Amino acid sequence: MSWDSFIYFAIPAVLLWLVGAYGAWRDKSRWAYGATVVGLGVFFYYIASMWVSLERPPLRTMGETRLWYSFFLPLAGLIVYSRWRYKWILSFSTLLAVVFICVNLFKPEIHSKTLMPALQSPWFAPHVIVYMFCYALLGAAAVMALYLIIRQKASEQEVDITDNLVYVGLAFMTFGMLFGALWAKEAWGHYWSWDPKETWAAITWLSYLVYIHYRLHRPQRIRPALWMLIVSFVLLQMCWWGINYLPSAQGSSVHTYSM
Repeated sequence: MSWDSFIYFAIPAVLLWLVGAYGAWRDKSRWAYGATVVGLGVFFYYIASMWVSLERPPLRTMGETRLWYSFFLPLAGLIVYSRWRYKWILSFSTLLAVVFICVNLFKPEIHSKTLMPALQSPWFAPHVIVYMFCYALLGAAAVMALYLIIRQKASEQEVDITDNLVYVGLAFMTFGMLFGALWAKEAWGHYWSWDPKETWAAITWLSYLVYIHYRLHRPQRIRPALWMLIVSFVLLQMCWWGINYLPSAQGSSVHTYSM
């Protein structure tokens, strides 16, 4: 499977996700489940085929991690829809997935079969995959927060959905950090070194923890909590890819991989 084949899987997957989103809006749950699941299957087939052809997990480059993010966004949307029957979540998760798919279509990256020694740890794949699912859940929470801020009112159900997305997302982020610590111990000999990437990961984790504690102790102060969630998601973006543009990470970060 080559990168040139991506468009032949991305377009059918997106069309199926759109059908699923339409089914959710029209209260046709069979359409919502069936089309979304089939679309996820099509997209995952491409990821699995890339895994086989590259002879490694497609997790090294930003383009490869965007593949996982594009996959997990509709999956997270489907989980939210299944649990709370919120009609618009599949539409928003599909829209966000399309953004990342378009970036990969218009800015393809060269995919090498080789992995540097630090990335050959068995903890590398679970660390990144868990983080991608966490990012998808917290992305859905950020969308909910932005929607409620613009709308300027929120029902108890909507706030509960947002809180639950953060709870589950932070749980997966915690597992991702633990897997990352085990990976770091095997690759570099220590669990944590306050590398720029690790520092921003800790800041992001703490920001979501602050949100949870604020919600528990100030349950009636909803609007400040929503803005805290937006700020936390900005910090998450800095941890994910923004760190690559900071001078402190240039050449000194162990997370800067070069062959």
